[in-house]
Amino acid sequence: MSLSGLIGSPSRCCLHFHPKGLGPLHNRTSSPASFGKSRELLRLERRNDWAGSTQRCNIQRIPMIKCAMDASFGDASNGSAAIFPRINIRDPYKRLGISPEASEDEIQAARNFLVKQYAGHKPSIDAIESAHDKIVMKKFYERKNPKINIKKKVREVTQSRYVQAVTSRFRTPSTKFIIKTLVVFVVLGALTVLFPTEEGPTLQVAISLIATMYFIHDRLKNKLRAFLYGAGAFAVSWLVGTFLMVSVMPPIIRGLRSLEVTTSLITYILLWVSSTYLI
Repeated sequence: MSLSGLIGSPSRCCLHFHPKGLGPLHNRTSSPASFGKSRELLRLERRNDWAGSTQRCNIQRIPMIKCAMDASFGDASNGSAAIFPRINIRDPYKRLGISPEASEDEIQAARNFLVKQYAGHKPSIDAIESAHDKIVMKKFYERKNPKINIKKKVREVTQSRYVQAVTSRFRTPSTKFIIKTLVVFVVLGALTVLFPTEEGPTLQVAISLIATMYFIHDRLKNKLRAFLYGAGAFAVSWLVGTFLMVSVMPPIIRGLRSLEVTTSLITYILLWVSSTYLI
């Protein structure tokens, strides 16, 4: 038996020991310790060779498997584009996700964003472009044929700084207080209509002024503010009532002193609002 070369058949690799490291022939064959070390080295070499063979095989298989998967599923990954979720919504504003009051810049920005996001799906792009074209044509038609948007105008007026300053001076009191002031001014209006005099409703107007000051003082607990608010509200109410009766409204009530009576009724309404809600 020659020990110059030991053959490991499972891995088809030969393990050669250098002659210088093994010593003379009779030492190699006669020493049990040397023979045992040689077997141990052979076992380690076989294990390393098997591990290297397995690793090389795996390294070769991975690119092959990857190439096969790319060849089978590459087209599907490139063709699966995102679909626009609002593609079937008929309202063009809802389809683009904007409000009807949106500006031209907002409309264009929404269109560009959606086109970029769903660029790979042609039906989605067609739906987005169609909604954009409808909105643009509608805006163009509205510019050529302008119409008054009542809701928008009312919102602009109510949100203006001057209207906000005026409305901030009014506050809703309790229901009991509202009913109390309403009863007083309704009674004054009924007396003015039912019992007209040659001098006009002078007494009823004076009572309405005193009632206004009293109710304002009852809410604010301030005599000076009650006097100033009451006198100012009375003057403004009488001027507004006179202007409406002379320039805008025809006389509502026929008969004796109809102008003064109607003006007094308008004044009572404005004084009731001032005495009830003004702060």
